[in-house]
Amino acid sequence: MIRREFLAMLAAGTAGVAVSWAQESGGMASRGIRPQPRGKPSGLPFHARFTDVAAHAGLLAPVIYGPPDRMDYILESMGCGVAFLDYDNDGWLDIFLLSGTRREEPVERASNRLYKNNRDGTFTDATVKAGLVRQGWACGVTVGDYNHDGFDDLFITAWPQNILYRNNGDGTFTDVTEAAGLLHPGKRWGSGCTWVDYDRDGRLDLFVSNYLVFDFDKIPPTGKDPNCNFKGVPVNCGPRGLLPERPMLYHNNGDGTFTDVTARSGVGSAAPGFGLTAMAADLDGDGWQDIYVACDSTPSLLFHNRGDGTFAEQGLLSGLAVNEDGNEQAGMGIAIGDFDTDGRLDVLKTHFAEDTVALYRNSGRLVFEDVTLRSGLGVETRYVSWGDGIADLDNDGLPDLFWVTGSVFPEVERKHPEFPHKTPRVLFRNLGGGRFEELLDGAGPAIAEAHSSRGAAFGDFDNDGDLDILIMNINEPPSLLRNDVRGGGHWLKVKLIGTRSNSSAIGAVVTAVYGGRRQAQAVLGSSGYLSCGDRRLHFGLGPAQRADLEIVWPSGVRESVEGLRADQFVTVKEGVGVVARERFGS
Repeated sequence: MIRREFLAMLAAGTAGVAVSWAQESGGMASRGIRPQPRGKPSGLPFHARFTDVAAHAGLLAPVIYGPPDRMDYILESMGCGVAFLDYDNDGWLDIFLLSGTRREEPVERASNRLYKNNRDGTFTDATVKAGLVRQGWACGVTVGDYNHDGFDDLFITAWPQNILYRNNGDGTFTDVTEAAGLLHPGKRWGSGCTWVDYDRDGRLDLFVSNYLVFDFDKIPPTGKDPNCNFKGVPVNCGPRGLLPERPMLYHNNGDGTFTDVTARSGVGSAAPGFGLTAMAADLDGDGWQDIYVACDSTPSLLFHNRGDGTFAEQGLLSGLAVNEDGNEQAGMGIAIGDFDTDGRLDVLKTHFAEDTVALYRNSGRLVFEDVTLRSGLGVETRYVSWGDGIADLDNDGLPDLFWVTGSVFPEVERKHPEFPHKTPRVLFRNLGGGRFEELLDGAGPAIAEAHSSRGAAFGDFDNDGDLDILIMNINEPPSLLRNDVRGGGHWLKVKLIGTRSNSSAIGAVVTAVYGGRRQAQAVLGSSGYLSCGDRRLHFGLGPAQRADLEIVWPSGVRESVEGLRADQFVTVKEGVGVVARERFGS
């Protein structure tokens, strides 16, 4: 672990070093890391098996993002996120897919898409009916009830303009971006976004990270700049050599409008970075939501919430800005969860090929330790990695690690077959004791399937008590990985409804106590890479048949629910307790 004194020195004196260095060189951060040797397989059974059922489910339309055989501009290479949401409040997860386009030959049917869950394993395209048809370069999505009417709204980041859709509660949405005060002048590349009640007033505020200054007419395409190459092959330019951007924070005024508070909140004081995924959670347990931003090729940012409406950027001081060697990485996706079940929220961040992901263990008091190598994750360095999750996929009580992969340079494969454009998914099962084992097979055929993927969202779309995975694939239909757990452990699913807090309960932290373990999970407004997952928290319990819950609501209220039987879905309302129970079928 990097010493705190060294991090303080970096924070005080070198805030602009990484940015200036990034501006002088081309390409993304690939550190040429060799993988650790693989140990002997444990031989333990893994009770989850994944099958891609997207075609059967009716998810047939490809997600268009740039040309099919090349990526001339960095905008075409970054892709977009996906979301699980229950937009009609029927208790079944629907699907929202973002989309890009093509600059020279736009695809007629390329659009963001909303799919309604038919409750039988299939979905119906409801995009037109919902009023969500839109072409352009969508990037990220966050889901939450910003106007407190009981229905989830959608905020979408995009180039050159972001969009806010208000859910009308009748199956339709209205674009209220301008009315809400969220239109910005000029072109801006919004990337990550998340709803966050940073001031605990019961209303969802909005945080937006911005990637870099982009204009098709001002950035050289592939082959036009000799510095834009990878392994000797001309590739699209960036992010290094391009201008990074600052994030933005908008305060919810409670009347349907937002005010830009970037400057007065302290968010605008951070050095510009190539910001991608943004997530908000109470990482130090002080009752206030902090904001973490994965930055590509510059140090990642952690905005610590001071509790007075302002933030202090403490990425380096916390240990979350760089890896244990002090190097910035190509930060893509972020997952927040409790992999060691000690009751504190840990972080997983994905990066570029020839580098490891970063697994940060929460030591308390906003100090994180990079445990990537000692946990066994250093065996995998082959792929460019994107959407990720810390999730108990086999219900054994120990959260596993999953991420999707895919190249940003399809041209490289023709000269270097060892760097393919389409690559498999990565799954590390949790062995306990802080150790993980990569499953190269044994978790079903969908894990080994090769795609160039970006966003990933986790949720139980078929309501059978395990976690499924929705994945964005560039210029292909999405993947919907149905999880079938056989012979695994028990589980408990929890939905929170805020009263004093925002109704979505975004920012709440729930700790499940079971079988001698304490597993913390946060209700999140975004997850993975530019995506958003099921807000119903899913706890695998292993052999335990009961669990106690400790809930810290965004308002600061603390509640306990004791003796909950396993294998059920419970709804807890702030200040009231359990208001609904449901048994799912298998």
